[in-house]
Amino acid sequence: MQGEAVASPWWDPARYLDRKPFLRARGAVTTAARDWFAAADFVEVETAILQLSPGNETHLHAPRTELLGPDGERRTRFLRTSPEFACKKLLAAGEQRIFEFARVFRDRERGRVHLPEFTMLEWYRAGEGYETVIADCVALIALAARTTGIGSFAFRGRTCDPQAEPEMLTVAAAFERFAAIDLLATIMDGEGDRDALARAAVAKVRVADDDNWSDIFSKVLVEHVEPRLGEGRLTVLCEYPSPEAALARTKAGDPRVAERFEVYACGVELANGFGELTDADEQRTRFTAAMDEKQRRYGERYPLDEDFLAAVGQMPEASGVALGFDRLVMLAAGATRIDQVVWTPPAGEAS
Repeated sequence: MQGEAVASPWWDPARYLDRKPFLRARGAVTTAARDWFAAADFVEVETAILQLSPGNETHLHAPRTELLGPDGERRTRFLRTSPEFACKKLLAAGEQRIFEFARVFRDRERGRVHLPEFTMLEWYRAGEGYETVIADCVALIALAARTTGIGSFAFRGRTCDPQAEPEMLTVAAAFERFAAIDLLATIMDGEGDRDALARAAVAKVRVADDDNWSDIFSKVLVEHVEPRLGEGRLTVLCEYPSPEAALARTKAGDPRVAERFEVYACGVELANGFGELTDADEQRTRFTAAMDEKQRRYGERYPLDEDFLAAVGQMPEASGVALGFDRLVMLAAGATRIDQVVWTPPAGEAS
């Protein structure tokens, strides 16, 4: 329209100047993290972005592409949603402590704390329990804050002191505290009782007829629990219910929960980690069930990476974690949107 102002591109020097302090902070945090891993005897790795399978979780969506082979045959490949499969193959090969600043990709994601292409800082420890990688997460988050000199994280009206002792909170305790739901009473033999959880949650969230146990769990988590986490100090949300175990092993002595945790600051999820599952048959069962559900909901399924499943059966006991590096920098730099702390915005966007 004539006379309407046209926004300048992100690379316009005047606009770019506003983002420059955030990008300098990103560089400083990256260097500090690499130094921390080096001091702890980790090896930095670089794994392939194109994968046979991008991951096998129901609500995880990946861009796909085609490779044209020398014979002219087209082969479907996916842009990875995580370097997890490749890193676990390296553990099976004999690596002990590895980390990667991985470019990863997610379809159906965009917002103040979501990008379709982002950096995931992922690391693994062979022969060490998941309590160790929880401590790693807390240390790295505090290091990022010290590196930028920020006192407290602040986001969407919430504050969090990353140097304070974190709150350790089980998922069951969080559901009881914030939603008055006895979550573990809805889990029998590692399986979620959909009707039991629906009855407990009906006054808290809208429950649709076709919602399964995991759907209802996610609604309560997102609407009532997550916004309350990481207020004043970090929250480590641990002992996820076994129906939400993903690639984590079940906790010894209690099949209702798994060795899975997430770390929150200011209501923002920063990290997701596991005591890693090393039972290939169980992993195959979980993946197959998740792909059946993806097919039912979205009309598609991703192939299973048979090479990965073979590696799961060979890898040692281990723990690992994925940390959203852009989100961490956003909080540590005092930014208000995640796209302020990436060097270039997603292709086709004018941020």
